[in-house]
Amino acid sequence: MTYTPQNFDHLLGTAGFSDQLLKNHFTLYQGYVTNTNKLLDSLTQLTTEGKTTTPEFAELKRRFGWEFNGMRLHELYFGNIIKTGKKISSTSPLAKKIIANFCSYEEWEKDFRATGALRGIGWVILCYDKEADKLFNIWVNEHDVGHLAGTTPLLIMDVFEHAFMLDYGLKRADYINAFFNALNWSVVEKRI
Repeated sequence: MTYTPQNFDHLLGTAGFSDQLLKNHFTLYQGYVTNTNKLLDSLTQLTTEGKTTTPEFAELKRRFGWEFNGMRLHELYFGNIIKTGKKISSTSPLAKKIIANFCSYEEWEKDFRATGALRGIGWVILCYDKEADKLFNIWVNEHDVGHLAGTTPLLIMDVFEHAFMLDYGLKRADYINAFFNALNWSVVEKRI
């Protein structure tokens, strides 16, 4: 199976995100798709050749999570952005879960923003643990480290520098504001 990069050009012109920043980000994402495909090909070849006990095979297996998750997290991130942001419906099942888990939407948002403002690079993810019917705002430092096993990512915010530095420099809080203004809650709500 070969993965094909999704086209997110419809996001060009989104308030708070320059077209140059978005185009650079799309190119970075396409690199993750390309590298995921290359790794799959290499791993298949090594398996076919009976070289699954080699250090090369082991390192490629370890690298696969980085590339695949980089691809998928970017797809989810771009997927929860829209040119004209849509607020969450206060009567939606997700809004009710947010209130049940965080006492109010405002408390949830405060926690999500605070997580996004942490020093370092990574991702902020609102994830859902279906087994316990709980929501968590989590920090994922690297694409392949920090995910809560078995949870579903609902809302993803990229806080690697490439997501905001071109437009905002070190003003991450301004980027987070732009991100919230561009949220497409209807997409996020469907992920639960």
